[in-house]
Amino acid sequence: MDAITARLTNCFQTVFPDLAPADIPHAAQGSLAAWDSTAAIILVNVIEDEFAVQIDFDRLAELDSFPKIHEYLRQAMAAS
Repeated sequence: MDAITARLTNCFQTVFPDLAPADIPHAAQGSLAAWDSTAAIILVNVIEDEFAVQIDFDRLAELDSFPKIHEYLRQAMAAS
């Protein structure tokens, strides 16, 4: 497990405490009932705090799964 995955997993566990750890890498907004608009904003805030990044809210709609957020963070961290 790379550092981004570990840290992002912790973010998801914070926002979705009922989600089994094994299910987190496969989490997606379309398959997780708890991932509503409020949870999405909370998740973004937790991720921004954890990774010290500012997520572009224009891209928020496309960041609808763990893998997509992971890739976004990977690119953001590589660029900094």
